[in-house]
Amino acid sequence: MKPILDLNEFTKTPFIGLVELMRLAHAGIDITRLGQMLIEKTANQPDDANTLMDLSTVLQLSGNRELALQMQAEAIALQRAYRQPVKNMTLQVLALMSAGDLMANTPIEFLLENSGIELTQFYVTEDLFTVAGAFNEDLPPHDVLFVAIAESEENLPLLKQLEPLLAKWEKPVLNKPEYIAKMSRDAACQLLADAVGIVMPETVRHTIEHLNSKNFDYPLIIRPVDSHAGHDLEKIESKNALTDYLERQRYNEFFVAKFVDYRNTDSLFRKYRVVLISGQPFLCHLAISEHWMIHYLNAGMAEDASKRAEEAQAMHDFDDTFAKKHAAAFKTIYERTGLDYLGIDCSETPDGELLIFEIDSCMIVHAIDPVDLFPYKPAHMAKLFAAFQRLLVESVF
Repeated sequence: MKPILDLNEFTKTPFIGLVELMRLAHAGIDITRLGQMLIEKTANQPDDANTLMDLSTVLQLSGNRELALQMQAEAIALQRAYRQPVKNMTLQVLALMSAGDLMANTPIEFLLENSGIELTQFYVTEDLFTVAGAFNEDLPPHDVLFVAIAESEENLPLLKQLEPLLAKWEKPVLNKPEYIAKMSRDAACQLLADAVGIVMPETVRHTIEHLNSKNFDYPLIIRPVDSHAGHDLEKIESKNALTDYLERQRYNEFFVAKFVDYRNTDSLFRKYRVVLISGQPFLCHLAISEHWMIHYLNAGMAEDASKRAEEAQAMHDFDDTFAKKHAAAFKTIYERTGLDYLGIDCSETPDGELLIFEIDSCMIVHAIDPVDLFPYKPAHMAKLFAAFQRLLVESVF
């Protein structure tokens, strides 16, 4: 029998952080109870920015985005830097962050779990820059700077402001802002348009007015600009279906791409999440589903032992199979993006080419799946985390 979890212990921690909070949520713990405890703590300590930031994370994980962002803004107004101390520190990493939800930044804290690397997350806003372009306050001490700010409409001004400033930074800078800015869905497909062995359907940005007047070759994929995790993503089969879709939307601009049927011979769809660390590919997960729109949590992996067995085999054989087969494609992606750390959601076409759904710097990579169901994952994720930590160390020494 498992011991009862005492959530009160978490409120005694100066800063809980995303990793522990997501682990609780992923394990099915009712984190709304913890959220209430954090609210009570802020009532007694209204200037405790760490608690406000933790409360913001709990609210986001509970689906209360609007209130979460309000709590986050209050936290940032009090304090920009959030540090997670480690024992026997070997390196100090400063991650530049932007205000926003859990998709607004690279979740770097998962990559540093149980390491000797100390992470400080520093929230950057446009008012932080002087007229001359420098920061108007000192940044926390660090050995290496990692730009965790993800590409988005809201973040582009920040990335633009950071570009000249970090170009002459005295410490190593990883994931430079000018490269992150090229990760929009339409720009990324242009970046890889003529790459051999890669299929990434052209993605075009349209206003709602243009969509209502244009004729397309169906089926197509449509999503609002800046949407992630499948929100309002649909496959459209006809003009009438497109009209119906647009009538249900509150957005004004959308990304549209041709749908590619990537079913395997067994009629199942497979989506690989791969990260490139200094160009080396690592498999984070393989999701297998009967539906074309795959997310790991809705693919039924936890409920299907045969799917997990296939994923375990894919992870075990990855270096000698998928990674080897698409080595040239991964090399091209690394060289053209210029990013030290990059996530790729991909599959294979019926002809065996690498089919790219998305590339960006903010895909979540973690080791919080239950070990009893996924006993094969910890060793593979530890290998990935070690490579990322090695990237940080080697950038300094």
